[in-house]
Amino acid sequence: MRLAVIIASTRNGRFGPTVAEWFTARARRRGDLEVDLVDLAEIHLPSTLRDHDEAAPPRVVEFGVRMAAADAFVVVTPEYNQSFPAPLKTAIDWLYEEWHTKPVGFVSYGRESGGLHAVAQLRQIFTELHAVPIATAISLPCYWDLFAADGTWPKATASCNTAVRPLLDQLVWWARALRDARTARPYPV
Repeated sequence: MRLAVIIASTRNGRFGPTVAEWFTARARRRGDLEVDLVDLAEIHLPSTLRDHDEAAPPRVVEFGVRMAAADAFVVVTPEYNQSFPAPLKTAIDWLYEEWHTKPVGFVSYGRESGGLHAVAQLRQIFTELHAVPIATAISLPCYWDLFAADGTWPKATASCNTAVRPLLDQLVWWARALRDARTARPYPV
């Protein structure tokens, strides 16, 4: 299974790469996943969307190829003002069919809510795109408290350490089921 892990934050001093590195390291330990780490800060997608009859810019085409190749997605997102970062919405909106009938998991971080407001909105958006948001998610409230005294991340006692396996198990189950369904018959849109 090909898993695309998308780092949503593009902000200077962002924490997203730290979370994504931790999560992808865990995902790569599995024998059934090939992980593609997609950092929106490195891709530099245009913020102005094209009209329907205009060709997509090369960066968008490359991004679309990577997303189309994925069997499943995990979005690593902070919560800004009870929502998710604007560059993530732009990335989502550049594509359409690439999201169809694929499962989406979430790893969120933020203040006390741990990013759950952002995840709630993303679930609605991905459902509209005919993707399948899975129920299990990883939330990191007050994520700065998870650092160990020596700077390692996360502390061995952090609950997120045991949350990775259920998320990935469900994501892989859905990815297989949906891939088999897509292979058996086209999805009606």
